[in-house]
Amino acid sequence: MGLYFNQRLILTFFLLLAALVTFSQGQGTRPGFYARSCARVESIVQSTVKSHFNSNRAIAPGLLRMHFHDCFVQGCDGSILIDGVDTEKTAGPNLLLRGYEVIDDAKQQLEAVCPGVVSCADILALAARDSVVLAGGPSWAVPTGRKDGLVSLASDTSNLPSFTDSVATQTQKFEAKGLNAQDLVTLVGGHTIGTTACQFFSYRLYNFTSTGGPDPSIDSSFLSTLQTLCPQNGNGSRRVGLDNGSENRFDNSFFANLRDGRAVLESDQMLWNDNTTKSLVQRYLGIRGLLGLTFSVEFGRSMIKMSNIEVKTGNQGQIRNVCSSIN
Repeated sequence: MGLYFNQRLILTFFLLLAALVTFSQGQGTRPGFYARSCARVESIVQSTVKSHFNSNRAIAPGLLRMHFHDCFVQGCDGSILIDGVDTEKTAGPNLLLRGYEVIDDAKQQLEAVCPGVVSCADILALAARDSVVLAGGPSWAVPTGRKDGLVSLASDTSNLPSFTDSVATQTQKFEAKGLNAQDLVTLVGGHTIGTTACQFFSYRLYNFTSTGGPDPSIDSSFLSTLQTLCPQNGNGSRRVGLDNGSENRFDNSFFANLRDGRAVLESDQMLWNDNTTKSLVQRYLGIRGLLGLTFSVEFGRSMIKMSNIEVKTGNQGQIRNVCSSIN
């Protein structure tokens, strides 16, 4: 009995030691981090997001995409929020992001009740989750405890996934952040609740790869729809729903659209043309003979993994007073 008890003590000690090492390496986030220091943090963020969402439903996909773009550059540290010349938000891939005012609003409210406690990075992570819920998606326990980053450079955004990336390139970019092929398919599926601009896919509609014709992977009836929305030499900034028939709504219809050749972005449609990612899409569709995946469950899991990319804790960052500027 005594030997067993000592072994349990030793095991517990090493588990605690491992946890401390993990925390010191920037992975010390946990749900309920602010339970004692700012108990109202989640309710304040949630009510703020809901208020803005009720005025503009495009806020939900905007905040989700902003969190994604933040995490893939310098980790999930709120560096996307910083104003200034040549900061991340000035880079091409980030110019159409929306929702900054929501984060600023939540931060201002939190500073009034818990000054200097809650990071902007955590506010963004919570807001992304609340946005998904408002769009009809699942909820999950968001790990918090991030510090805000001290660096924001437009030049660091080159590793963001692009709308022309092959599956191999997309996979490489995700693997570099500790995410696998299933995370790739899952997160792409969730991030299509919003819209994109004609300029990011119109090349598929008219002179694809200089052939003089459209991308042959596009369904013919859908091609006509897209050409009507985005005429040749038309307004490149016009917004079009990424998930045909399900804009601003969280569901798994995106995967059926991939199967049917109705993806808007080339990089999305490519997921159906690669054997590895295609099998994952089929599992979300419940194809007979394949082990099924539940999108709402897996999306939460992948979001937690993504939200812990290269997080900064302890003295690795700061708690900004204002999200748009370093203290």
